[in-house]
Amino acid sequence: MEDIRVVFMGTTDFSAYVLEGVIDNYQVVGVVSQPDRKVGRKKELTFPPVKEVALNNNILVLQPGRIREEYEQVLALKPDLIVTCAYGQILPKEILEYPRLGCINVHASLLPKLRGGAPIHRALIEGHAKTGITIMYMDQGMDDGDIISKREVEILDSDNLESLQDKLKVIGRDLLIEVLPSIIEGTNNRIVQDEAEVTYAYTITREEEHLDFNKTTLEVFNKIRGLSPEPGVYVLLDDVSFKIYQSRIGSFDTSNKEIGEICQIYKDGIGVSTKDGEIIITEIKPFGKKKMSVSSYLNGVDSNSLLGKVFK
Repeated sequence: MEDIRVVFMGTTDFSAYVLEGVIDNYQVVGVVSQPDRKVGRKKELTFPPVKEVALNNNILVLQPGRIREEYEQVLALKPDLIVTCAYGQILPKEILEYPRLGCINVHASLLPKLRGGAPIHRALIEGHAKTGITIMYMDQGMDDGDIISKREVEILDSDNLESLQDKLKVIGRDLLIEVLPSIIEGTNNRIVQDEAEVTYAYTITREEEHLDFNKTTLEVFNKIRGLSPEPGVYVLLDDVSFKIYQSRIGSFDTSNKEIGEICQIYKDGIGVSTKDGEIIITEIKPFGKKKMSVSSYLNGVDSNSLLGKVFK
C-alpha cells in the first residue's frame, strides 16, 4: 500500500482513541485540535485529549481558534488524506477540497440519523434501541456527505453516555482502520444519504441540563443517562442544586402526588413522582460536595424530612 500523509483533526477522548489507531497504522504528519481550555473549579489550563496523544507520539499539533480563518497551516502539511472525529469546528472548503484522497469523518451515529454534535447524548435521551458509527466523506453541510461504511451497536438499558461512548470509540477505531485501505485504493463504497431519513443531534444546551420531572418516567430515565457522567442533569431542592447521575424506574403509585415530589425513601434511592409514575434516584452530587450514592447521602440527613418536598 502506498505511503500517504494523514492529518487528523479531533479533540475529545473519543477522538483520541481513534487517533491512536491511525497512528499505529499510518503516517500522521499533523494533528489539529481545539485550543487548550480552562477547566474545573480552579480553572486550570488543560490540553485536549487528542493533543496529549499527539505529543506523546512526537506529532506536530495545531490549535487554531477559528479554523475557517487559520487553515493555511493545515494545508502547509500537504495532507493526502484528512481524518476528522469529534473536532468541534466546521471546516472551510479550502481544507475540504485540498487532500487528493478527500476528507473523511468518523461520526457516532447511523447516518442520516442524528447529524450534528451530540449524537451519543441524543441517542440515549431519545430512547433509541441502537446506534453506531458511520465513516463518511465530508462536504460543506452538517454530516451530509456520502457514506462509506456503517456499523451498529445495541443500546442497553444499563448504558449511559460513558459506557455507550466507550463501545462506540472502539467500533469507530476498528471500522476506520478496516475501510482506510479501500479509501486509499479508491475501491470503497460511496452511498448518498437519504434526506428523507435525516434527524439532528444538536449540541446540548445549558437549559437542557435541567431535569424536568413533568415528563414520563422513561423520558426522565433516558435524560439522566444521556447526560451522565458529564455534564449531569441538575435539579433544585430548597434552592440547593443537586446533580443526578443514575436512576432506575420505580412502580410506586404517584397519582396523588405533585410532579417532582419525593414520595418514597429506599435504602439506595429517593423515589420522585413523574408525569406517569416514579423515578428512583440512586446517585447524586449535592452542590459543593462530591458525587455519591444516594444511600451515602441518606446516612447524613433525616430521610423522613425529605418526604413531600418537591424538586424544581
